[in-house]
Parts: sequence; structure tokens; C-alpha cells
Amino acid sequence: MINRVEKLSLLSEMIAFAKYDKDIKNIEYHFLLGVAKQLDIAREDFDYLIEHPVTYTHLKSHSERIVQFHRLVLLMNIDSDSDNSSSGAIKLYNFGLRMGLSHESITKVLYLMESFPNKIVPPDVLIDIFKTQYN
Repeated sequence: MINRVEKLSLLSEMIAFAKYDKDIKNIEYHFLLGVAKQLDIAREDFDYLIEHPVTYTHLKSHSERIVQFHRLVLLMNIDSDSDNSSSGAIKLYNFGLRMGLSHESITKVLYLMESFPNKIVPPDVLIDIFKTQYN
């Protein structure tokens, strides 16, 4: 189980990811708000994080890092209007590396993303990719 500092760090990282290409779009805001609720973070704390990011905290658990990477994949693909798919992929790749995930797994996810509807890699497929690389 992750603690509050780690939860705030995860959310702050996702906000930074969404802000990477300018402002947070409405659809991204609501997705992030849903993640905040899932992490048991109050709306006030979430809104505060948008303007005041917290320092990145590295997650110890490999499975938690995979879950976070999956959230970033979802966030990247939630905005169907986005035409910055290559810059989004580069951004996602760099975030994955920073989380300590293997570059082979990240590359495979980015490659396979194209073959799924709305580029959403199902959680079980994503977990299998990282499991294969982790063992």
C-alpha cells in the first residue's frame, strides 16, 4: 500500500504529464480528478497540486509503478483530439524510464498501443509485458 506522500507525488506527476503540452484539458482534468478520488485525495488537495506540484517520490513497489504507467497511458490517450502522438509517446517513454521501468517493456507497450482501440492497452496485456521483462 502506498502512503499519502507517494499518492500526492503520483498525482502531481500525472498533472505534470497532462500539462506537458500546454494546459490541462477539461477531459484530462476530470480523469485526473477521478484518479485523485481513487487515491483518496481531497478535491482541495488535488486543485492545490495543479498550481503547486510536489517533489517526485520514487515508488518502491514495481507493481505500483506499472499501475502508474498504465494511468499515464490512459491519460495520454484520453484526448482523442490530440495530434501530438509522437511527442506524447516520447513523454510517456521518459516518464516510464524515470519510474525505473525497463526500456524494452515501455517500447513494447508503445508499439502495441497502436493495435488497440483508442490506443488503450488492456491492463492484463500491460502487466504481462512488464512481468516478462521483470523475470
